[in-house]
Amino acid sequence: MFSPSLAFGFIPNSTQPDPDSEDPKKDSDVKKEVAAAAVAAASHKRPSRFRGNKLQWELPAISIAMLAALSIFHISRGTPDSIETVVLNWNYVGEALWSHLWLSVSAAVIAAAIAIPVGVFLTRANSKWAMTGALTVANIGQATPVIGVLVILALILGIGPGTAIIALVAFSFLPVLRNTLVGLQGVDPTLIQAARGMGMRKSQILFAIELPLAAQKIISGFRTALVFSIGAATLATFINAGGLGEAIVIGLKLNRISILLTGAVLVSALVLILDWLVGILEVAMTPRGLD
Repeated sequence: MFSPSLAFGFIPNSTQPDPDSEDPKKDSDVKKEVAAAAVAAASHKRPSRFRGNKLQWELPAISIAMLAALSIFHISRGTPDSIETVVLNWNYVGEALWSHLWLSVSAAVIAAAIAIPVGVFLTRANSKWAMTGALTVANIGQATPVIGVLVILALILGIGPGTAIIALVAFSFLPVLRNTLVGLQGVDPTLIQAARGMGMRKSQILFAIELPLAAQKIISGFRTALVFSIGAATLATFINAGGLGEAIVIGLKLNRISILLTGAVLVSALVLILDWLVGILEVAMTPRGLD
C-alpha cells in the first residue's frame, strides 16, 4: 500500500532506530552515570538552616555569667541570716521560678492563640474599620499600666494566678496581633494569584503559603509578647499570684540586698534564656530561602 510518509522520506517514531540500543556498552554506561548521580543527590546534605543565622549566642552567655556572679556573691557572703534563710533556699526559689515561668508562658501562649486567629480573620475580612478597632483595643490593653489592670481585675475577679494571667494576656496581646497582620499582608500577591490559578482553595492557600511565609513575623511577635509577659509577671505578687516578684518585694521591704538581687537576676536570666530559645524556634520555622 502506498504510504505518503514513506514516499517523502518520513519514518514514524515507532520505526526509527535507536542508536543507543545498538550499543549495549554505551547504554550500560549511561545507566551507571544516572545511578551515580541519583546516589550523589540522595547523599547530599542540605545546609543547616541555622548556618548564617545569628542566634544571639551572647544571650545565654550573659545569663550564665549573671547566675555565676550571683552564686559567687552568695558564697562570698558566707552563711545567710535567719531572714535570708527563709527565702534563699532551693524549695522557695524553685517554686517561685516555676510559678513565674508558668504565669508568663501561659499568658503569652494564650495571647498568641487568640491574636493569630483574629489577625487571620481581619486580613480575610479586608475591613479597615474592623482592623482599626481591633488594634485600638489591643493598644489600650498594652498602654494601660499592668499594676492598674491587676488591681481592677482583682477587685472584679478576685486575687490569684488566674486574674494575673488575664492581665498578662491583655498586656501581651498587641505584639502578636500586629506582627500577624504585618506578616500576612506582606505575602507577595503574585504567589497567591498563582496558587489560585493552580486550583488551590482559600484554606489551602492560607495554611500552605501565607502562614508559612508569615511565620517568621508571627513568631517574632510572640517573642516580644513573651518578654513583656515575663517582665510584667513580677507584679503578680501584689495579687497573691506568686512569681519571682515576691522575692524582689521582700528584699525591698526588709532591706536585704541578697534577696533583692536573687529575684532580679533570676528574672533577667529567665528573660534572656527564653528569648534565645524562641529565637531558635523563629529560625527553625522560617521557610528555606527566607532565612
